[in-house]
Amino acid sequence: MRSPPPPPAASAALSKQHLLRIRRCLPPVWRNAAPAQDPPPPPPPNSSSSPASLSALLFSCTAHRAHRPGEQLHARAVTLGLGAHPSVLPRLAALYIALGDLPAARAAVEQAARNARAFPWNLLIWGYAGRGLWEDVVLAYEKMLALGVDADRFTYPSVLRACGELREVTVGRRIERRIRRCRYGLDMYVWNALVGMHAKCGELEDARRVFDGMPLRDVVSWNTMVSGYASKGLWDEAFELLQRVPGVNIATWNAVAAGNLKAGNYDEVTRLVSLMRSSHGPGLDFVTLVIGLKACGKNGYLRIGRELHSVAVRLCFDGLERVENSLITMYSRCGMISYAYHLFRTCSIRSIATWNSLLAGFAFTDQVEEAISLFKEMTDSGVCPNDVTALTMLSLSARFGHLCHGREMHCYILKHGLSGSNLLQNSLVEMYSKSRQMAAAQRVFDQMQCQDRHAYTSLILGYGMQREGNVSLKLFDEMISNSIKVDHVTMVAVLSACSHSGLVTQGQLLFTKMFDVFCIAPRVEHFSCMVDLYCREGLLRMAEEIIDKMPFQPTAAMLATIIEACRIHCKTEIGDRAAKRLLEMRTNNPGHYKLIANMYIAAKRWPELAKVRSLMSAMELNMIPTHSLLESEYDICPVKQDYCFNHSTDGGLSDDMTETDFSSSEEVKCNGAFGG
Repeated sequence: MRSPPPPPAASAALSKQHLLRIRRCLPPVWRNAAPAQDPPPPPPPNSSSSPASLSALLFSCTAHRAHRPGEQLHARAVTLGLGAHPSVLPRLAALYIALGDLPAARAAVEQAARNARAFPWNLLIWGYAGRGLWEDVVLAYEKMLALGVDADRFTYPSVLRACGELREVTVGRRIERRIRRCRYGLDMYVWNALVGMHAKCGELEDARRVFDGMPLRDVVSWNTMVSGYASKGLWDEAFELLQRVPGVNIATWNAVAAGNLKAGNYDEVTRLVSLMRSSHGPGLDFVTLVIGLKACGKNGYLRIGRELHSVAVRLCFDGLERVENSLITMYSRCGMISYAYHLFRTCSIRSIATWNSLLAGFAFTDQVEEAISLFKEMTDSGVCPNDVTALTMLSLSARFGHLCHGREMHCYILKHGLSGSNLLQNSLVEMYSKSRQMAAAQRVFDQMQCQDRHAYTSLILGYGMQREGNVSLKLFDEMISNSIKVDHVTMVAVLSACSHSGLVTQGQLLFTKMFDVFCIAPRVEHFSCMVDLYCREGLLRMAEEIIDKMPFQPTAAMLATIIEACRIHCKTEIGDRAAKRLLEMRTNNPGHYKLIANMYIAAKRWPELAKVRSLMSAMELNMIPTHSLLESEYDICPVKQDYCFNHSTDGGLSDDMTETDFSSSEEVKCNGAFGG
């Protein structure tokens, strides 16, 4: 057996700054005293210099968070050579941890190396873990072993949790080998921590191996394993294990329901909640209600959401803040914004989360003025908006082109110091880009500390809508050179930029690179961009060819794009084939039929025109007359126009369009800060 390393000097373990601070606490008579040649005799039991007295005084300082007296006692202990005493050192560590001075706690604990005791190190590790400093937990553990201090069963749970949080499966496996070698196998906390570490690292086979090898299991063991399967979407394994849980409790059911919610299996969440409500289930708590209400809001299950609301009232959970916020969100997403507003008004305490829930409801239902009015009421009430509030308001401004409100929100963000969030900066870039204020968008982009994929995508799309496709391509190349991963939304933005700027060759090359270079399988939005690109340049046969060969059914907007381009370029033969496919879809958009009628009028094909009008009459579709936007802006008489249809009807060929026809997809609506 190797001999232990020589004990380090006290000054080596403590930082110079900390030594100076301790020295200032020493009385002058101590500093001027000559050093003793021989160790002093042990103090009498009742002396204030005994380890027991110092330990009791340090405990009192810890309880009262007394910083200065604690440092004086530390100085006293160092002077008497008791700084590493087994009864004094843990008190010193606990004192500095309670004061939040973890560097001082670590410096004091490192003096315990010669004593080979784990307890002070455990205190330090618990201090780091309590503050979420997982890297420091692992470093303290490794330093502990390097100094020859053996870990015990109280050390491992926190260190294994840190490995799970950091996904450090290699370190975790080393710890597992050490645990098995040191025979800590009967400690429930250690084995539960091992299962949790493997599960968080995604090593479910290893987690199950440890789980099956446990001689004893408690409810934490079962919940950890079931939650691990649920988090990875392995529902068969999760339910198989759930049926074997002895005395299954509500926490296990909630873990499975939360895993389904995270994976987007909303039907499964509602089924689980229904089972929990049945006579064979464990019942419901407020966590179950929150999970169930979120699932109902995501899928629009108003009836089930109302039933859960009734359950919340019956169980007296309806007054809890989290339940109230979930109810407001559920009713908003189910289209019952008046119910959500009534709930908001009846809340006894309105936290920032409650205000944000109703704001998000107004944003979800596109009620811009109501959201702005609520935001003003919120600030007038003395509630300080946070990042979530600002993100919601900027999202509304970007979606509806309310540049004035967006600028006001930008000023508010700068004034109240909220601009440090990367999500907010991304949202500002998106808002200015969609409002065609590219100078402002570029300025915000240049001031960002971390220019990520979402910011680049918003800027690329903004320049593309301004027909500055070369700038968009330059930004795309810069994005790749900065090792920023390209996703399908970025490809939609850059292909759209090529379409608006007539960059056919560059668009074809990028479309080819999608799968070969960037490993992105083209979606219907990307094919729509290519159809729009070819139609803008009059390459109608190529547009028709890409529609025929793509592995998706063409959308009505893609066919409408070809029809409008055929009318402009007098290619009635191709347009006729596209018109037949569009008529087979029986869409309810009158603009589509108007495009077909205009094409037949231009080609003087009256029989086909009569068929289109007859079909519209049978479907009871009418053109909707509209008026100029100048009327609402300047309060003048309406200017009658012919007919109105949105950008998806004219195929994205209008010069003043703000988005191409693919922008109806959910991904492209969220191409800025909200796409992540």
